[in-house]
Amino acid sequence: MNKLYLVPTPIGNLEDITLRAIRILKEADLILAEDTRTSKPLLNYYDIKTPLLAHHQFNEHQTLDNIINRLQSGSTIALITDAGTPSISDPGFLLTRACISNGISVECLPGATAFVPALVDSGFPCDRFVFEGFLPHKKGRQSRLESLKDEKRTIVFYESPHRLLKTLTDLNATFGGDRQCCICRELSKHFEEVKRDSINNLIQYYSQRNIKGEIVIVLSAD
Repeated sequence: MNKLYLVPTPIGNLEDITLRAIRILKEADLILAEDTRTSKPLLNYYDIKTPLLAHHQFNEHQTLDNIINRLQSGSTIALITDAGTPSISDPGFLLTRACISNGISVECLPGATAFVPALVDSGFPCDRFVFEGFLPHKKGRQSRLESLKDEKRTIVFYESPHRLLKTLTDLNATFGGDRQCCICRELSKHFEEVKRDSINNLIQYYSQRNIKGEIVIVLSAD
């Protein structure tokens, strides 16, 4: 049966994957991986021997037609990213849209994603929230933040370690240094850290540390 499966993979701990995800990855004719080198340890851990093909932001436009042709020919294909759920600040949207346009069945499995545990762990209201992903590095960055200045819902960002201090500084300038914030780093991994404090205090804290690991920033609504 030709079908595209979007399969979430662990954001850290290899045990954070569903039994159905493991089955789908074993049964698929092909696995599309954001980085095959990153995916191999997970696949080896669960003895998944399905062929791998690289599919990432730098080649997804070039490989799209070939993948659609394979699906139309009857292949079952699973898409995974380095960690988390495909299409959430990762490749996946372009292929999903193309499949829908071509009448190909698409199914996204429930599973790991970084912003949900970070949001819940923050202690901020999570009945309504805004997920912003990564802020623009330069063009449009300030205007994006200004558009959120009067937001009444909890706001969630993704950030890389080398840009954390810049982002905290920008948040300070836009929302004020007293605004409460939660930094979740290395979620589900050995050195997981959840730090809740004012933006000002978080800037001081991380200014004195060597920051590593992927980061989720959760900003309170007031």
